[in-house]
Parts: sequence; C-alpha cells; structure tokens
Amino acid sequence: MRFLKYIYILLLVAAVSNVAAQDPVKTEEKAVTEEIEVVRPYKPVLAEAVKLRRSPDLNDVKTYKAKFNYSLSDRRLELNSDINKLKAQEVAPAREEELTNNYVKGAFGTAKTIFGEAYANIGRDEALQAGAFFRHFSQSGKLNKQQSDQQTLSAFGRSITDNNTFSGRVNFQRHGLFFYGFDENAIVHPEPEKQVLNFFEAEGEVVSKYTEDPDAFSYAAKINGYVWGDRFNAGENSVILNGYLNKRIKSFNLGLASSVELGKTKDSLSVGNNIFKLNPHIKLQTNGIVIKAGVNFVQEFGDFSSTRIFPAVTADFTLIPDYLQIYGEVKGDVDRNSLKHFTDENPFLNRNISIKNTIEKLNISGGIKGTAGPGFGYKARIYHRQIEDMPLFVNNYYEPNKFDVIYDFGTMKLVGLEGELSVQISDALKWTGKLIFEDYKPASESQSWFKPQMRLSSDLSFNITKELTMEASVAVQDDSKAKIYTAAPPRPYFVPVLQNERVVTVKGFVDLGAGASYRINEKFAAFLRVNNLLNSNYNRYLYYQTIGMNIFGGLSYSF
Repeated sequence: MRFLKYIYILLLVAAVSNVAAQDPVKTEEKAVTEEIEVVRPYKPVLAEAVKLRRSPDLNDVKTYKAKFNYSLSDRRLELNSDINKLKAQEVAPAREEELTNNYVKGAFGTAKTIFGEAYANIGRDEALQAGAFFRHFSQSGKLNKQQSDQQTLSAFGRSITDNNTFSGRVNFQRHGLFFYGFDENAIVHPEPEKQVLNFFEAEGEVVSKYTEDPDAFSYAAKINGYVWGDRFNAGENSVILNGYLNKRIKSFNLGLASSVELGKTKDSLSVGNNIFKLNPHIKLQTNGIVIKAGVNFVQEFGDFSSTRIFPAVTADFTLIPDYLQIYGEVKGDVDRNSLKHFTDENPFLNRNISIKNTIEKLNISGGIKGTAGPGFGYKARIYHRQIEDMPLFVNNYYEPNKFDVIYDFGTMKLVGLEGELSVQISDALKWTGKLIFEDYKPASESQSWFKPQMRLSSDLSFNITKELTMEASVAVQDDSKAKIYTAAPPRPYFVPVLQNERVVTVKGFVDLGAGASYRINEKFAAFLRVNNLLNSNYNRYLYYQTIGMNIFGGLSYSF
C-alpha cells in the first residue's frame, strides 16, 4: 500500500510541474474562455485482486460450519438391474413328417428269378414297436433240377417301460432245393432228389434299462427255442436259456453269465447233446482301460459228459481316443453242433449225420481298431485257435452229391489274420471291405476240407443324384480241397484211411455284382440287380455249380 501512495504523489507533482512550465507571457495575453466544473474530488479505485495479500494470514484459524437439516425415511432399496425374461412366442404346431417305414418290393428276371419282399411297422411310438417281414426268392439254372426257393416270415415286438425293455419274435423259414450235383466222369447220373428244410423259432427277452448310477444293478434274461425238420423225417429241437447279472461299483463291474442249451437230434439215431455254462467275471473300466477277467465253466451232459474250465480274459486299451485302440482276448469254449447249423452252411446234407460237440480249447487273439478321421474306420486282428473235433464236410461214398460230416480227430491248429475297413466320405459314398487269411493244420485229416485260405468281400454304394443310386459288390475266394473216397470208409468214422481217398481241388472264384435304384417319387422306386457279372460257373462245394450271370429288376412301394 505504501508503494502505491508513492506513485500517486509522483503523478501529482508531474501535473503541477506541467502547469508551471507554461509560457507566462502567453497566459497573460490570452483570456481564459473554458469553464471547469469539479463534481467530486478524485478518488482512485483499486480492483479486488490488488487487495489480496501476498501471503495468507496463518493466524486466521476460524472455520465455517454449515448447518444442515436432515429428514430420514425408512425405505427398502430395490435393485432393478436384472434382465427381463422374454416370453416365448407361441408358434403354429409343426406338421408331423409322414412316415414311410413300410414297403413292398417285387421283381423278376432271368434264370426264372422271382423276388418279393414286404415289411410293415405299427408307427412312430418309440416305447412300443411291432412289425412283420416276409421274403421270397427263387431261381433256376440250366442244369437238371438246379432249382432253389426260400421263404422267410417273421414278426417281432418290443416294449420299453420305465425300468425294463421287453422284446420277442417268431420266425419261420423254408428252403426247398434239389440234390442236382453230379460227377461229370460218372457213367450214371441219377435223378436229383428233392429236399425241403423247415425251421420255426420263437424268442423272448427282458433287459434292464441302463442308468448312470455308479452302483447300478443290471440284469438280462432270454429264452430261445426252435424246431427243425427236413423232407427225410430228420428232426431237431432245442431250447436255450441265457441269464446275465451285473453289479456296478464305481469303476468295477461284478458279473455272472450263465446259459443252458438243451437239444435233441433225431434221425436213425436219437442224440442229446446238452451244455451248461457258467461265466463269473470282474470288469475294470477307467481312463481308457477296460479289462475283463473270469473263467468259463462248461458242463456237457446227455449222451456226452465232460467238465471243463477255460480262461475268459479280454482287455482293451485306448492309446488315442477315437483313433487307436489295442485289444486282446484269451478264451475257450464248447460249441454245440446241430443239423440246423450244418444246413445253414451246406444245405446239401446227407441223412444220418453224426452229431457231437466241438471244443475250442484255446483262442488267443489281439489287434487294433479305431478311426483315421471322420467316416473312416478300421479293425485288424490276428488269432490262434486250437480246436478239438473240428467238423468238416466230405462227399458221401455211395451218393457223391450228398455230404457227410466228419470230425478231425484230435486238435486242429488254426492261425488267422482278419482286417476290415469302412469308408463313408459323405451320405453319397459308402464303402466296406473285409479280408480273411486262415492257415489250417489238421490233426488227423490230410486237409481242412472246403476251408479256403483266403476270402475277400467288399461293397460299394454311391448316390450319383438324389434319385439315382449305384451299388457294386465283389466276393473272392481262394482254392479249397475236397476228399473223394476210392473205397467205403469205416463206420463209425474216426481216423482216415489215406490209401482209400484222393484229394481234388475246388477252384477259387471271383463273383462281381452290380445294382442300381431310381427313386421315381416319394412312394415309388425302381431297382435293377446283376449277379455274377463274369458268368463263371464256379463251385462252392464239389459238383455243385452256381447259376451263371442273372439279371432281375422290379419296383418298390413305400407307405
């Protein structure tokens, strides 16, 4: 403030000096003509910022306290941050897709081929299913009485409840044929006899439903019975009971499987070969490892009596999930032979067939399986089997166009290699193939009769368009050996007399097939099939040529 006063004094002094310095002569000579009116004395005004002190006053400690008035209310805090749920909008009910799981087919063609097939199902109810199936197929070749006709009629039902699944079926099969085979070098060719094979079967089963409970208890039971007969009054009946119990304890499974096979074959003699089996086992399944270990107790009773115990061990190791698994098995068993089993393999069977069981003393196998990408699966295994009383077919000495069953007395050894491939690039292309190599070392016989070393089968399906589908198949079989008696064999037959027999070769074959189907509309389709494209008259069994190339086609109707 003192500094500002000095400035004001200096300004006043300068103003007075300026007035005193004017020329006195001129002042006197000139008259004063201006009038000055003084309103108020000059009072300088300073800005508020100039009045501030340079330094704050530290002694000023007085504080200001504002007075507030509070009004509290008791209210609940509501959070409205949740997202409001959308209400589903009702849409019009979708139209159920029309089912076309029923169909009928009919076709005819060369070689007097007649084909008919029908299938019917009750509908879309998954908990209750029932249906029926019928098929007829007949053909005739160029040879005398080279005829065959087969009929199948079956019905099935299945019901799924909350805890169990019940299923059952009945099945009837008929196969009519003639013993048309003959030796071209024989002087006399007898008129072929007719044969008719009839088979009726009934089966019922109950299975507990699967549950995720780690301590679940599961069970299954099945009963199967059949009656078989032929035109020459040979007959056979069988009843098979199977039961299974399993208790799951986390990663372990304690199981017990059992079966009873009761059967009697009646021809010139009546033979009863019954088998009781008991298989207790324990199963471990964890971290890609599945090991099942147990024993197989087998008791034969009836016309044959023996008691045997075999190992029953399987193991499966997952090295790369879904891509590579290694598995192995060691087991043994007793197989019950029957006329039904033999005629399924070779329908040209003679009368008065010897019936006895076959013992698989040891079966060791191991291999790999998995996938190599989407749609590509593979499986390969190698196995070694020791088989006692292996059944083999041989031509009868008196009627060479009929086959007897002999048993390789002793233990036959078999080493085999089996491989399978499955490729499905898309729904339009599917291919499967299977190859089997087997090396038999008979016990007492000189050859394993009618057992080829190599068999190959393959199927291909390709959808060219949505309507047109092409199919192809191939079956390849290596040479096999057959026995021709030069003198009557001993009866009953046990050990072969090598000087009274000779070995002939049944040549292998390649059978190519092709087919096509065209979908006309949602209901109708046309199909065509060509069998034995190479038109080769090969033999599956000695003296029995197959029908050459044959073509048949027809229509199918779905509803």
